[in-house]
Amino acid sequence: MNRLASIALLGLAASPLLIEAQSSPLLGNWREPTGTILRIEPCSNDLCVRIVFLRPDAPSTVDINNPDASQRGHFLCGLVIGSQFHLTEPGRASGGSLYDPKSGNTYHGTMSVEGETLKLRGYIGFPIFGRTETWQRAPESFSPCKTHPVN
Repeated sequence: MNRLASIALLGLAASPLLIEAQSSPLLGNWREPTGTILRIEPCSNDLCVRIVFLRPDAPSTVDINNPDASQRGHFLCGLVIGSQFHLTEPGRASGGSLYDPKSGNTYHGTMSVEGETLKLRGYIGFPIFGRTETWQRAPESFSPCKTHPVN
């Protein structure tokens, strides 16, 4: 019975974090500077970043720069490029991992939102050794890309 009570208490303690993550202003669709739209969404108890739209003239639709040759044929659409972001405040998250399909590199990351603007910082080692990219809230209507080829 004590084990069951401990599990129930742990679930109750985690619930506010899950509820906060599901209502964070970070959630939703964001357009990065080249026009790709990414969705920040809950993943387990964390936040993830997934590609949901590629501009028609995107240089590639597959992950050609992945350091793992076996992954280079995977479609960019639907690819999770950010994971394990933990909310530190409703509009801020840190501790995440960011994969850049343009370079094939993976970075530590933080993100914060102010109004309709998202600041995403990728870095190696310490945040001071990084770069911040500014994304804008994406329009509600867009045609999501396909996660598989159309034959």
